Amino acid sequence: MIDSHLHLWTLDTFVTGGLRHYAWLGPQHGALFRSFGEDEARETLDAAGVRGAVLVQADDTVADTESMLAVAARNPWVLGVVGWIRLDSPTEAAEQLHRFTTQPVFKGVRHLIHDDPRSDFLDLPAVRESLAMVSGLGLPVDVPDAFPRHLGSVVRLAREMPELSVVLDHLGKPPLADPELMDSWRADFCSLGRQPNAVAKLSGLHLPGVPYTADALRRLFESALEAFGPGRLMIGGDWPVSTLGAPYGRTLDVLLELVSSLSPTEQDLVLEGTAIRTYGLAVTPLAEG
Repeated sequence: MIDSHLHLWTLDTFVTGGLRHYAWLGPQHGALFRSFGEDEARETLDAAGVRGAVLVQADDTVADTESMLAVAARNPWVLGVVGWIRLDSPTEAAEQLHRFTTQPVFKGVRHLIHDDPRSDFLDLPAVRESLAMVSGLGLPVDVPDAFPRHLGSVVRLAREMPELSVVLDHLGKPPLADPELMDSWRADFCSLGRQPNAVAKLSGLHLPGVPYTADALRRLFESALEAFGPGRLMIGGDWPVSTLGAPYGRTLDVLLELVSSLSPTEQDLVLEGTAIRTYGLAVTPLAEG
């Protein structure tokens, strides 16, 4: 399989020029508050039998994107990089896109909207202008932790910009332990699934108040299949964030148990095909290899 969602960060560069990077990360995160580098990532993927991964930004800074691109240049297991650009400034976004896309491994953009104080971020005219440039380059936009503030905005974005590929990370963070909130999540999630340019990631599903087991997540998985189908779902380990809930191998085992209910062709789509198509990865699916 290909892991469509993996992070790296180095706390040696936690502060640069007085700027604190990875501001969301602190001692309160326990074992997560340390560096996670390329060598550890490669060992973790090898142990789980994962042949490659897409690195995804963990900080709204150019430095984070540049760091991932540098890792990709040294490591063929990095199949793509989803980096940050300043979407709310089209002039800066254009310059950053021009610079980053000179490296073919740059495959998409993302902004930590859940940490942004602007609940209308995806609706801002400047952001839409920047995303039009992203779309014009054939790149997708990843949207993290969309529920509860942003999932409706993601639906509007996909509907109003049909040429833009919209990737919903972590199934939008469904509130599985709260039936009333789940009704709200489900309405927007299903609406997004009706947009053919939308894709969702089976990732980040260590959810509050829910055991991390295939049985506990099965109805959620079935909802994702109904809304998106296997051709618009991809698997991601969300390492190392997921280690707060379970070791990497266990995180994947639960997802693979769910995916095992599909036909071999459908499994190939979720495990590799959707990621390869969505991000334009320069790799041949094993099913074709």
